[in-house]
Amino acid sequence: MKFSKRTYKSPQEFFSDVLFPLKNRRNLLELSSGTLISLAFRERLMLAVTAVNGCRYCSYFHTGEALKSGLSQAEISRLLSGEVAGCPPEEASAVIYAQHWAESNACPDPIALRKLQEIYGREKADAIHLVLRMIRTGNLFGNSWDYLLYRLSFGNWGK
Repeated sequence: MKFSKRTYKSPQEFFSDVLFPLKNRRNLLELSSGTLISLAFRERLMLAVTAVNGCRYCSYFHTGEALKSGLSQAEISRLLSGEVAGCPPEEASAVIYAQHWAESNACPDPIALRKLQEIYGREKADAIHLVLRMIRTGNLFGNSWDYLLYRLSFGNWGK
């Protein structure tokens, strides 16, 4: 069986993601207040990226957080299977963008980025990117950990 989850490809990619929260701690504190982006919206974005990257740890954790923020189990299941149906209409574009962002390994099409900024404005689009970057870090770290387990156990753990 081959390991198929997205992982870090280089130490530079890993360290860039690890240092990102330190460089953006003020923005992260503002984001955690839930004023610019609601907690439910944040969890929708995180689940959309997690669905693409396939991190089992983030799926588990953010399912719980999504339930606490008011999402239904049905909506969570749809998001984790890559569906956007059931998202509030005002958030659907951002959730679709989040999927594209994750599928492109954080290198979205410039037209998609411009559309996101047009729909949400620069400040909210920046906050959306902050959420996406944070969940990507969690996803790739979790998947890289699983890859290490997979390799050390000759394919028995970390699948």
